[in-house]
Amino acid sequence: MGGFYSSEKMTGVLAYESSELDWCEDNYKHSEHIAEYFNTMSSLFFFVISPIMLYLLHPYARERNLAVHLVWIMMIFVGLFSAYFHMTLSFMGQMLDELSILWVIGLCYALWFPCRLFPSFIKDRTTFSRLVMAVTVVTTLSSFVKPTANAYVLNCFALHIIYSLCLEMRVCTDQKALRLCWSAVALWVLAISCWISDRFGCSLWQKLNFCYLHGIWHILIVIAAAYASTLIAYLDAKYEIPYALPGLQYWPSDNWLFGLPYIVLKGSTKTQKRC
Repeated sequence: MGGFYSSEKMTGVLAYESSELDWCEDNYKHSEHIAEYFNTMSSLFFFVISPIMLYLLHPYARERNLAVHLVWIMMIFVGLFSAYFHMTLSFMGQMLDELSILWVIGLCYALWFPCRLFPSFIKDRTTFSRLVMAVTVVTTLSSFVKPTANAYVLNCFALHIIYSLCLEMRVCTDQKALRLCWSAVALWVLAISCWISDRFGCSLWQKLNFCYLHGIWHILIVIAAAYASTLIAYLDAKYEIPYALPGLQYWPSDNWLFGLPYIVLKGSTKTQKRC
């Protein structure tokens, strides 16, 4: 009897529309198997950007820390779980989507949070990384208490990252880095505006027959993540591997108005102990 109950409960969290979240897009309008078609398809944009960023950031990752690659490998899973969630609107899909984002944020903190901004009782990155891991695990467990609050908690982490980035940029005079910072913040503002409008202004967008803002959020946020993570990695490189003379460039062309940023190492490279 207990086994049957457990099986039934598991089936429930995997069931279509078992999540309390339902975005503005009309369900099953374009496919009888996909709840939110455009939200699902836009999630696949992660599969386009992530491999490109893995390739572009490889020279920096090889010199600084190969764990940098984990950020964009995990972003592929963010896209996968997001697509699964919007395809099914299942509780399991929601949790996988949100928790994968949480762990990407945790990894970014562990890898790149500036040493000078560490709490006074933390003296090295290893200790800080363990603290981040502990907070991430606790937040993961807490996310099951009230799942509808998870997205707001994740956005609070994003706000803290932007605040920390602003502290770093106050002493930056590199024009390319400043341009990248403003671009990343502008993309995030556009992305979060789409997310909020879709969540709280759905009735208006339904009247306008334009219920695709959450899908646009997916596209904007992955590009914003590419811009922000490259900027943070560049600032990290300036502090930790200055001998490599890190610089910023854009793919596919540095002369284009829009492109994906990456770090180029203009100096010699070597292996040494780093923070």
